[in-house]
Amino acid sequence: MSTISQTLHEAPRRHPLMVAIAMGAAWLLLYLQLEPLSFALVRALPIDQGGHLAGALQFFFYDTPKVLLLLTGVVFVMGIVHTFISPERTRKLLSGRRSGVGNTMAAALGIVTPFCSCSAVPLFIGFLQAGVPLGITFSFLIAAPLVNEIALAMLAAMFGWKIALLYLSMGLLVAIAAGLLIGALRMENSLEDWVRDLQTSPAAPVTADALDWGGRFASGAEHFREIVGKVWPYIVVGVALGAAIHGYVPENLMASIMGSDSWWSVPAAVGLGVPMYTNAAGVIPIVEALLAKGASLGTALAFMMSVIALSAPEMLILRKVLKPKLIVTFASIVAIGILFVGFVFNHVL
Repeated sequence: MSTISQTLHEAPRRHPLMVAIAMGAAWLLLYLQLEPLSFALVRALPIDQGGHLAGALQFFFYDTPKVLLLLTGVVFVMGIVHTFISPERTRKLLSGRRSGVGNTMAAALGIVTPFCSCSAVPLFIGFLQAGVPLGITFSFLIAAPLVNEIALAMLAAMFGWKIALLYLSMGLLVAIAAGLLIGALRMENSLEDWVRDLQTSPAAPVTADALDWGGRFASGAEHFREIVGKVWPYIVVGVALGAAIHGYVPENLMASIMGSDSWWSVPAAVGLGVPMYTNAAGVIPIVEALLAKGASLGTALAFMMSVIALSAPEMLILRKVLKPKLIVTFASIVAIGILFVGFVFNHVL
């Protein structure tokens, strides 16, 4: 018995490719069964099958495991990818770069960094310590939660690659432009004193750890436990809210409030999103329900961007790093960028 147990424990490291293929096949099989299973669960309940509650429950039973499965797959794969890209190498890559090129590189690196706005702050501090210019660092801070691979993969799965690529291009534009503007304002004096002192301290040396594929798969599993373990409550709450909107909110009401005909809908959506705090995985089900009820795409995406990039908890954490003047400048520039994206989407699509 102990030999069998040891074999099962060591199998992922000895045969990582076979284990990955088996896990991928199981993941795909389960994903394809989610929709019929959600309808079967609702039919088994003693409720009016054509009522609001049935619609809300079907949405919840389908979207909750769907979002969690998508998140699990993306996070596991990117956990493997991140074994090739360490934070130390990232800091070394960005330090000493000129504005423009550096902002673009920092924003692009944010795509493969699955951090929420709050968890990106420690890396933001590390960049400053490594000598990365302030504006370039802000491009990363904005892009990391806004256009990371989790948001893009889930948008593509739910709304198609056209929407996902448009969101990617607009999100990168906001991150690059905001970083360039903040860098041009030369607001290094608005960093807290202890952060400015860090900029004169040596950064951690770059290490080059060699991992076999078994170790990389173990890293992917650890990545899954760390990220999914933290965000699943937000996903459940987000899907529950989306289910309530899907089942009970009249279509004409949502269209009148968040439709493209209302010029004030985009600013209102941004104002509504700022006090909230969740990540892309938690807010996308809400966006899905809003769109199904008649909300315009630009307004819904502006809401999503404001929740992810301008959350009140992020501002509180940044207050430990930045003085109020720089926080207000950062939030104002990003808010203007999000408003621009919302109006563009509403008028183009």
